[in-house]
Amino acid sequence: MSRRIGMLLVTVAMALMIAMPVSAYETLPGKGKTVTPGRATWTTGFFQEALIRKAFEELGYKVKRAKDLSNPIFYQSLALGDVDYWANGWFPIHEPQLPKNFSEKGEIVGELVKSGGLQGYLVSKREVEKYNIKSLEDFKRPEVQKAFDKNRDGKADLVACPPGWGCEKVIAHHMDAYDLGDSINLVKASYSASMAETVARYKNGEPVFFYTWTPNWTTFRFQPGKDVMWINVPFIAPTDSQKGSESLMVVEGVAGAVTSPVELGFVVADIQVVANSAFLAKDPAAKRFFEVFKLPLIDISEQNTRMFEGEDSAKDIAKHVDEWVANNQALWDSWLEEARKAVK
Repeated sequence: MSRRIGMLLVTVAMALMIAMPVSAYETLPGKGKTVTPGRATWTTGFFQEALIRKAFEELGYKVKRAKDLSNPIFYQSLALGDVDYWANGWFPIHEPQLPKNFSEKGEIVGELVKSGGLQGYLVSKREVEKYNIKSLEDFKRPEVQKAFDKNRDGKADLVACPPGWGCEKVIAHHMDAYDLGDSINLVKASYSASMAETVARYKNGEPVFFYTWTPNWTTFRFQPGKDVMWINVPFIAPTDSQKGSESLMVVEGVAGAVTSPVELGFVVADIQVVANSAFLAKDPAAKRFFEVFKLPLIDISEQNTRMFEGEDSAKDIAKHVDEWVANNQALWDSWLEEARKAVK
């Protein structure tokens, strides 16, 4: 008799479990699915990819190792379906690098960091004040060239962008538009290595002159207004792709700028996720996560600084992700819940 009662209780319990609605937190929309992320070649974009990786793993996806790709190669790979997404789209800056069939194959999803992509040229504050440097035009002056001429070729050395980066073309355009080819030497080696050397030179009391962007550890290590200053371009001379966005190249109230407004010569960009359209169509949970996933600029820059200071291994970055999630648990859980609810 007791055995029959026990079996009856088990049957009733199972029936209740079947009848109960499944909580959003109890579903794994990515179960059985494998995703292939892309990742930018610049290390300051690694944190975003790692956060999405953690989210997808918690949603049940198997996430392959990220493919480190230059911008044009990523967008081509995305259109071909070789990668599913990355978190390193800078728009409208990257628009000229999109393949012709991008609108048929890819989508820009959400706003990871709205107006997070500030770009421009910075000069050590000591030299800004000593030589009264206001813009790139001042680097035509012999005394300024000499002060920043590290390799003794008669030109000021500027830490610029490696080949393949979107900023490389803009900087090259500036050199032509402002007739600076005989005044400035562009250092195009590994950006991280070049900037590490720049930090060392600054510590030794030497002048520094470099291109940078936000988010980036550089504006933590070199504090604008204290260590360095944002300078102007001589005048706004847009590239073909920048035409129509001239107003986004002049910014008011930039901390540490030599003037306000400051004419940076670069379009302020939104940092956004870019994903393969077919992938998004099959994975509404992934698409919804991309739509709600947003990061404060300062959080990315802080993590980038930790990487620069030596915490740059995959294990270190995973630790940074875990710590960020623990400090923002309620927000994190809300993003995952939104993703799970997208699956009907």
